[in-house]
Amino acid sequence: MVGTVLDQISTRIFADGADLDGIVALAANPRITGFTTNPTLMWKAGLTDYAEFAQRLLERITTHPISFEVFADDADEMRRQALLISSWGENVYVKIPVTTTKGESMAPLVRELSEDGVKVNVTALFTTAQVELITEAVKGGAASYISVFAGRIADAGIDPVPIMARSVEIMAQAPRSELIWASPREILNLVQADQVGCHIITITHDLLKKLDCLGKSLEQYSLETVQMFHGDAVAAGFTL
Repeated sequence: MVGTVLDQISTRIFADGADLDGIVALAANPRITGFTTNPTLMWKAGLTDYAEFAQRLLERITTHPISFEVFADDADEMRRQALLISSWGENVYVKIPVTTTKGESMAPLVRELSEDGVKVNVTALFTTAQVELITEAVKGGAASYISVFAGRIADAGIDPVPIMARSVEIMAQAPRSELIWASPREILNLVQADQVGCHIITITHDLLKKLDCLGKSLEQYSLETVQMFHGDAVAAGFTL
């Protein structure tokens, strides 16, 4: 059933993580069409040499688009890092945060890099106003991604679907840019992303395991859940 449901979904799946072996393994999965990572994921994975990890990865991932993020907090250093990262490969997208840590917009730098041919992935957007600003910045430049953190919008108690739907409409004026549904919390988000016409969704390696639940019979799922609870109670040796 999962294959049938996935075959009907147009939204592409990018795997989000920093596990080199896991990324390489997922590259052989036809469901996965690209990769993203970030400094937080790298740090949690115990990595200490950013460039060395990226180079090892790019030796194995040569055709899938893959995004690496700058970690500077001012435009000049972001520019330097972005140009270096971009030079690592044709399939590399450079993640640029929508603002600095003080809230200064990076739209001017995004425009400069994009018009100079750097493929950017502008990240950490939460509002349609930000999407409008960044769409204007990339519409005349290289291929790009705009990552809206729908999962974190939901964490704030706000329905992300209208924001994502409006973002799709806004980005129509930048045909070389694609919208990423970032930070999903559940497989339902893949269905929602597809329903609003979002181009890409990033899914962590752990969440990817739940793809097999897509389209599953709820009656069968209920039975499997009962069986799981019973089996765990028996395995634990519980008595009353």
